[in-house]
Parts: sequence; structure tokens; C-alpha cells
Amino acid sequence: MGRAGCYYGNQDQQETLCLSDRQEHLQPKQTDYTKNLFHRFLQVKGPSVKWDKIHKPPEDLIHPYDKIKAQGLPDSVAASLNKLVVVKLNGGLGTSMGCKGPKSVISVRNENTFLDLTVHQIEHLNKTFNVDVPLVLMNSFNTDEDTKKILQKYTHHRVHIHTFNQSRYPRINKESLLPVAKDLGMHGDHADAWYPPGHGDIYASFYNSGLLDQLIAAGKEYIFVSNIDNLGATVDLFILNHLMTQPKDKRCEFIMEVTDKTRADVKGGTLIQYDDKLRLLEIAQVPKAHVDEFKSVTKFKIFNTNNLWISLAAIKRLHEKNTMDMEIIVNPKTLDGGLNVIQLETAVGAAIKAFDNALGVNVPRSRFLPVKTSSDLLLVMSNLYSLDAGSLTMSKKREFPSTPHVKLGSSFTKVHDFLTRFESIPDMLELDHLTVSGDVTFGKNVSLKGTVIIIANHGDRIDIPAGAVLENKIVSGNLRILDH
Repeated sequence: MGRAGCYYGNQDQQETLCLSDRQEHLQPKQTDYTKNLFHRFLQVKGPSVKWDKIHKPPEDLIHPYDKIKAQGLPDSVAASLNKLVVVKLNGGLGTSMGCKGPKSVISVRNENTFLDLTVHQIEHLNKTFNVDVPLVLMNSFNTDEDTKKILQKYTHHRVHIHTFNQSRYPRINKESLLPVAKDLGMHGDHADAWYPPGHGDIYASFYNSGLLDQLIAAGKEYIFVSNIDNLGATVDLFILNHLMTQPKDKRCEFIMEVTDKTRADVKGGTLIQYDDKLRLLEIAQVPKAHVDEFKSVTKFKIFNTNNLWISLAAIKRLHEKNTMDMEIIVNPKTLDGGLNVIQLETAVGAAIKAFDNALGVNVPRSRFLPVKTSSDLLLVMSNLYSLDAGSLTMSKKREFPSTPHVKLGSSFTKVHDFLTRFESIPDMLELDHLTVSGDVTFGKNVSLKGTVIIIANHGDRIDIPAGAVLENKIVSGNLRILDH
């Protein structure tokens, strides 16, 4: 809770950015932030936005990625890379996929975890350009201890790895509006009384850890922030160069990567123009009468990937002036005992309106490849993607740039169950849509093409035989194969 630490790829460089445990020092500050968030929550009346004040962002504030890429790169990008820090949001657990511990240690490709792939990506950058791009992990109290044990395996990698912890806030009883926690303990009956307050906490916790100041002192200027489970969120040299070549008097302090919305993204936050500022609009802020309008892919055509490029100096300035106003997200939960609680959270992208000369960059969909479910896991494990230096790229054999729509039923939710149902991952290069429901298993070397629907009714079991080729088929409970 408020600690920062570091791990080094090169043992001869083990000085500089290690920080001691600051928990006792930080506790009063954390209490102040909790109180401040709670008081703001009590004062908020009605929606945080007025619908008639929402406007589409001006074209000059949403830059097309193709135009940025067309600018090319200078002979050496090393100078820019040496001013960059990669920050991964690593506070989440793998419980939704049936795993224990940090989500970042789930194997997603060739026995590589999210964390392995991230380290490989940055090490490749550091070796290729002879630079020092450090990796910073924002852990939570849920993931910190386990993550630090795992980081020892990267001792001989050419990456400096630093960690700091986001805050822990008390959950609030929905009826009484009193904290559920009776004391500061984290064990036994108190284990579920606390929560990490969303990734918007990055600004305060990064600052309070001391790591922000030390990175600035080391000559770092920008952080590239993303979710650790977004396998498309790699360091993009063209966006970095675009940041670094802005005129000094119009230096961009914040870039949000957005991408075109599809039917699967209708709930994603979007960029709007509001009070002459770029602003992130989340579905939770939308008045009920306008939710369908918000979900429209014609009016709101882009959504936030949560890949963000942010000025370190600006974070320091805004935090010290206390002008980083982020909307409160009220997240209702029900604890195991049935108690209804609320969590007050903030989102890192919501601070965009506080930064000078903020921009959106409309990036290809390939930069948004999150793995939230086993359906996502099937995609990234398949031959749709190839792996190179920790980065996944769409296979050139795939004729369409879009990924198939995959929906696996509840029998596949847990990673362990998912893996036991596939003797090998099917060939999916020509797949458009896959729906699987019920007790279904796949033999080796299965090929799926076009639209495939496999439904085993309750009590039935379907075993797709090894070598089967299913193209535009419905497979029913008795394994009859019908044209679709």
C-alpha cells in the first residue's frame, strides 16, 4: 500500500531507483484521498454531464494513425525512447478466469504469461536501439506480493523493472454509507472490506511513491500506460515520435489511443468535446434517456483503448496543484455474505481534460487486443496471430483484418477447463464466427471456417473428432452436421 520497489535486468546497475517501504508515511495521505473522494461523492447531484453540451471532437484533435505513420521516423529514435517509461496496470486478479493470483501470470501464448510478453517486448526495444526503457508495474495489495516473487526470474533480462502500489480504500455499506472495515486489518473477516480504487489512482500513488520524481530526475519525460492484459498495447515508435516533435509551445501532455467502435464495443468510453476540452465520456455518466444514443456506432464512432501517453512533468504539476479532477465511478458490489456495498473509483483516462494540448489518436484495431475471457484467450492462442519478440501480430494468411467473433459457453470460463477441452487449438484463419455452448471438446487439428455453431444440450456431450473441418456448420447434440 504505497510502496515502491525495483528489480534490475543488469546486476551491475543496482543503484538509483529503489525505494524503501513508505507505508507508515503514506497512510495519512491515503486517508485524505479517501475522505476527499467520499465527500465529492456525497456532493454530486444528478449526472456529471449535460447532454446538450456534448459535441463531437474537432477533427484536428483526433489524429488519424495513418497520417502519423506517414511522417516516418528520424534516423535515430533512441533519444526519444530514452525519455520513455512503460507503465502497466497490474492490479487485477485472474479470478474471473478461474485463476488464483495476479492475472498477469496467466499463460497466454507458448507458455508465456502477460508479464513475460511485456518484458520480452521492452527487452527487444532496449537491445535493438541500445536504450534504457524501464518497465513500471502499478500493483494492488492483491497482486503486489506475488508479483514481486515472480519478478526475480527477470534478473538477467535487459529491463529495469520498478513497482509501486495503488491505494487501498474501504468498501462502503450501501445502506448506511459507513465503511465496512472495522480496523486496518486485511485478513479473515476483513479480507473483502478493502478494494483498489480503479486505475485513476495511478496519479496520486505514482507521485506518492517517490518514483515519479526519480524518473523525472533520470531524464524521463513520458509514460506509456496500458492494461497488462491488452496484448496489442506495445510501444509504438510513430506515436512516440509524434509526441516528441510537437512544437515546444504546443507540447502535447496527453494522448489517448482510440479506435473505431464495433457492435462489441458499444459500452466503451468515448472522447467528446465538452466546455472546449477533450473529455472522456463513460456509459456510467450518461443519463438513462440517452444510453441508446451513446451506444450508437454512428454518433459515437470511437472508443478509448486505455492506451495512454502522458507527460510526467504534467502529472507532477497537476497533482501538486490538486487540479486533476476525475469523475467518480460508483461501482456496486455484493459481498459473499450478501452485504451490498459500493466502491468509489476513478479512471486514468478521465484526467485528459486537465492536461494541455491533449489529443486522441485513432489507431488500428490491432492495438486493442484485451484478454478478458476464455473466448479472447482462444483467439490469441490460435494461428490467427504470430509471436515475435513478445508482440502478437495478425497472420498474413488471414484475408480479413478483423478478428472472428468468438463466444464460448460457461463450460469454458475457467482457464483449466478451457485447456482440457482442446487437444490442440483449432485452425481459425478462415473463421468469421464461433459459438460453443454446453459440454463440447475438440480433438487435434480441427479447422473452423466461416460461421460455426456447436450446441450440446443439457445432458449431451459433443466431441469434435480430430482432423474435422467445420465450415458454415451447425453441430447439434447428436453430432448431426447441418449446412448453416
